[in-house]
Amino acid sequence: MSIGLSVHIGLNQVDPAAYDGWSGELGACEQDAVDMAGLADAAGFDVTGPLLSQAATAETVTATLEAAAGRLAEGDILFLTYSGHGGQVPDLNHDETGDRLDETWVLYDRQLVDDELFELFGKFAKGVRIWLLSDSCHSGTVARRLPEMLSPQELDRRFSTADPQEVGRRIRAMPQSVQAAVYRRDRDAYDRIQNTRTAKDLAKIDASVLQISGCQDNQTSADGIVNGLFTGTLLEVWRGGAFAGNYRGLHREIVKRMPPDQTPNLFQAGALNSAFARQRPFTI
Repeated sequence: MSIGLSVHIGLNQVDPAAYDGWSGELGACEQDAVDMAGLADAAGFDVTGPLLSQAATAETVTATLEAAAGRLAEGDILFLTYSGHGGQVPDLNHDETGDRLDETWVLYDRQLVDDELFELFGKFAKGVRIWLLSDSCHSGTVARRLPEMLSPQELDRRFSTADPQEVGRRIRAMPQSVQAAVYRRDRDAYDRIQNTRTAKDLAKIDASVLQISGCQDNQTSADGIVNGLFTGTLLEVWRGGAFAGNYRGLHREIVKRMPPDQTPNLFQAGALNSAFARQRPFTI
């Protein structure tokens, strides 16, 4: 009988000491993680967490995914969700052919670089399914190239406000100024993370990864009062289990309900498993 494990990460804030005084306040990420954990539990998954804000450190997330990799075998499934800010650091191991930037999850004490995430995915056995939901800015593929962060002028145009703090509360992206300051201060640590890893090759991951993201690579994900826009829309489509389609159908129905400037992406990586996307979501 197959095993289903789930891990849910949600950060409404980060440690200002780790991010040059920036606390990264958001309103709905913790609730996203709580709701996804509840949904997973109802579907029969063995739930870890949720890991909320202070509990969502790089060490804890890494250890949790390593533990899951040690438990899952062919035919099993990991359901992994992240809700929080997205960030970037300069690419040093030349696995980003476009903008030379590696993408990150902005965890409580430091950024988790996409190289680290996909190295962790590489520890899962052949035949394991990994379903990833990432509700953060520029999350279209997580491990692929991202464009330059939106300029202040573009943010003002999109969100009709001249208050950068208000913009920061409404989208899930680390400000460029903070990214630059953090990288200057902690450059040795982030460079070491990449220099100890070879360029990522998603085709060498033996597990099958299916991701539905909060937006495309060149878009931002909106925060909300209860849930983020993407997570809230997913819950609306799922309707407590009344949704009858597969992963691709779930993605299509979410896209239909989203605004044109935030279009969720469906992305597959790792070992080819054409049947995965045709399965019913949350099926162990």
